[in-house]
Amino acid sequence: MKPLRLIAMCSLFFCACCLQSQQLPQFTQYMFNTTSINPAYAGSREALNVTALHRNQWAGIAENPTTSTFSFHTPMNNERVGLGFSYISDQLGYENTNFVYGDFSYTIPVSYEAKLSFGLKAGFTNYSRELIDDRDFEAQAVNTWNPNFGAGVYLSTNRWYAGFSSPRILNNGLSPDGIEAVERNSYYAIAGLVLDLSLDIKFRPSVISKFTNGAPMSYDITSAFLFYEKFWLGGSYRFNDANNFGAFMDYQLSNTIRIGYAYDLPTGDVRAYTGGTHEVILIFEPKSLFKSKIYRSPRYF
Repeated sequence: MKPLRLIAMCSLFFCACCLQSQQLPQFTQYMFNTTSINPAYAGSREALNVTALHRNQWAGIAENPTTSTFSFHTPMNNERVGLGFSYISDQLGYENTNFVYGDFSYTIPVSYEAKLSFGLKAGFTNYSRELIDDRDFEAQAVNTWNPNFGAGVYLSTNRWYAGFSSPRILNNGLSPDGIEAVERNSYYAIAGLVLDLSLDIKFRPSVISKFTNGAPMSYDITSAFLFYEKFWLGGSYRFNDANNFGAFMDYQLSNTIRIGYAYDLPTGDVRAYTGGTHEVILIFEPKSLFKSKIYRSPRYF
């Protein structure tokens, strides 16, 4: 490999390390994993929702970022209350960050169709770093836990939604030696709607914007089509964060199980060194644990 290309690739990877240490992971299929950023979403599916997601970013680059998530949330006997739990493991080279958080939401009707939910998120962030001993860089092994909390609001009907949240409000220095690992406060704004194109085809545009203190703002614009209430097919573009084109598809295997796959392709200099980003999701959605009978309206987000 030519020296200039090697230097360029190392620089890009170093920048990615710094950004990852400051920001929460971001997903292409964010609209199916909303509790990770907004606790007010907990219980809004009107059933128990269990979601597992794995993201392999910049495949082909050694020690590339990988993220795995597991979450569940459900409405309670009191339909205005929702509870949830989420776990995120974010691995980047010799660094690993784990987020373990619980969610609480309370919903009030604001019109015949619209509901407004308020949410709180609380838990711990674990940061660990392997021991490094090199002539050019020395750092001690680290394994720390820090408490944090977040909040959000979520306004929705069966056809549209909008939300605003800050899932981590405290700015924690995760590493005692102060090297790279800083948990920064981030703000998210989300919105989307569903339109009928025909009896069997629906169109769902959505957007998410993210602002992190000390980092550039990024936002995704996504468009998706739903065919016969079973098959989602869509695309997205991410601005101001190593601009990416994305595409995804999700299929409803049964009344309770849905699977999905997404692929991202960066448009910047890193594109020459990676095969892109792969993301898979599995959603299990049986009836509510706390209600023997629940009347579910169609849910598109």
